[in-house]
Amino acid sequence: MLFGKKNIKDIFNETFEKIRNFLLTEKFREFLIFSFFVAISFGFWMLQTLDGLFQTEFSIPLRLKSVPKDVIITSELQDEIKVKVEDRGTVLLNYMLGRSFLPISIDFDDYDNSSSKVLLPQEELRKRIASQLNPTTKLLSVYPDSIGFVYSRGIYKKVPVSVSGKITPAMQYYISNINVTPDSVIVYAPSEILSNMQTAYTMPVECENLSENTSLRTSLRKIDGVKYEPQYCNIDISVDIYSEKTVEVPIIGLDFPPNKTLRTFPSKVNLTFKVGLSDYSSITSSDFTIGVNYKDLINSDKDQIDLVVTSSNPAVSNIRLNPSKVDYLIEETINFIR
Repeated sequence: MLFGKKNIKDIFNETFEKIRNFLLTEKFREFLIFSFFVAISFGFWMLQTLDGLFQTEFSIPLRLKSVPKDVIITSELQDEIKVKVEDRGTVLLNYMLGRSFLPISIDFDDYDNSSSKVLLPQEELRKRIASQLNPTTKLLSVYPDSIGFVYSRGIYKKVPVSVSGKITPAMQYYISNINVTPDSVIVYAPSEILSNMQTAYTMPVECENLSENTSLRTSLRKIDGVKYEPQYCNIDISVDIYSEKTVEVPIIGLDFPPNKTLRTFPSKVNLTFKVGLSDYSSITSSDFTIGVNYKDLINSDKDQIDLVVTSSNPAVSNIRLNPSKVDYLIEETINFIR
């Protein structure tokens, strides 16, 4: 072997000896002394620099407590507030490295009122923040400058859920069904808002050129002062591909007198339509009616009938008739009296 155990040991010992000899040299000792004084100089420079005034931002947690069971908070309360302060660098460094701010607690009972809206004034907010700061620290700004929320005492109603947005199929496909689960939600809100709530809309859904079944989860559109239960819904979009089918459908007379009969030539025509593959086998000629009204024939001076499909299955589209016109004859039935 090129590198045996003995060779590796020799290389290691040789390298270790070189490093040890270097550490004992005069140049290395000079380097250590130089580095020591550089560190001391950097420390003094930092102390001088940090003794100046600086500005920085901190985040302080925000908590709502003592909420009664019958109270529903219908607007979002932010989790934290941002404060901008000014002080000497050493003080700010202490905030950043060694001090954590206690959450600002809002006691619901202190602000309960008949308006269903709570607003914590900026003056009180700044006072609570300042109580956690060093006396030398200057509070420059608070964002947001006021804290508020809306609540409801158990007032609610059930409304249907409607999908908003744009859902389109790919070429030769169509949307066969859109199912929302749950199809209705409980809405909590103050009475003046709740009275105008008729439908809960989803956040805008953008699904274009769909060629396969799609499922997604979305939240409901946010409205100030409104809370939904549940807050999310599932949307299942069923997609089917179009196929074309042709059936033979007879032409029938509508509202003809008992003694008169309609004869057409031919008596049946081909009816072609588009249908999804899932419904292809279930659609038959019995799902269609091509009817000709007696009064329309009497009032017409044409030799042929313009055929119209008078009833069809809702699952089909793009109906075409061949032929679309036929010759006709109205026969009169003679009853012989014995």
